[in-house]
Amino acid sequence: MQRRDMSRGVRTAAVLAVLAVSLAACGPAEDTTPPVGTLQVSLSRSKVALGSPVEVTYKFTVAQNAPNLGARRVFVHFLDADEELMWTDDHDPPTPPAEWKPGQTIEYTRTMFVPSYPYVGAAQVVAGLYSEKDRLKLSNEDRGDRSYKVVDFELLPQTENIFVIFKDGWHPAEVVAEGAGRTEWQWTKKEATLAFRNPKRDVTLFLQVDNPATLPTAAATLTINVGDQLLTTVPLSAAESPVRKLAITAAQLGAGDMVELRFIADKTFVPALEPAMKSGDPRELGVRVFHAFVQ
Repeated sequence: MQRRDMSRGVRTAAVLAVLAVSLAACGPAEDTTPPVGTLQVSLSRSKVALGSPVEVTYKFTVAQNAPNLGARRVFVHFLDADEELMWTDDHDPPTPPAEWKPGQTIEYTRTMFVPSYPYVGAAQVVAGLYSEKDRLKLSNEDRGDRSYKVVDFELLPQTENIFVIFKDGWHPAEVVAEGAGRTEWQWTKKEATLAFRNPKRDVTLFLQVDNPATLPTAAATLTINVGDQLLTTVPLSAAESPVRKLAITAAQLGAGDMVELRFIADKTFVPALEPAMKSGDPRELGVRVFHAFVQ
């Protein structure tokens, strides 16, 4: 009886060994496609506070023998220490990949605002090129799905930032969910005020603002004052809303404990009073502000 059990165990082990070899042989084939290039990504800071802006520089070097890359986008995924997706920044490069040439280097920088995500600690950026059908192979170290780890960084608490108060002249925030991220903005009235504690040193105001309305009554410019002193006048567009960096000196901030920035739209409109908009919105709208951050 014991010999029969031992013999059965040997046969079972042999069968399992054969199955293991068969499964290994049937595993995913090695990706022998030649890489189309290399991607490097760098951040302006290795430690980034939640809610703050960071400049992300992308550098693609196209392989000498690369074919035409066709219509592609860049996928950019931000992962936590457990490689769980936090948010994305997928985008179209300024020069479409279909126009990239073999041996060419394409480099550009985007300013992005880190979402107020419920996580602090080690993080990483994973990126690559994709279309609706597939992803392109790069010469970076592949994570297994033609996505490539390109840079590590650290997320810090939002308390590291200068706290900005949306004081007077602001409508409630509006939010639209977009995949793994979201877009948030606030409309101003004719005038709106931002306040923050005076750091008594030079600062930079990061501002992303636009006016999507194309009405004759819609604002075309935004004037920004520090107290009663003119800082700048920003032209508005319905087509784009770039992130602007505005330098403010310690002298312009003054000697007070608090600083007030006044946003003044040249015109306002009420959607409910514009027949073409077919809207019941009774608010007086000046400009739409996505981000206003003091660094």
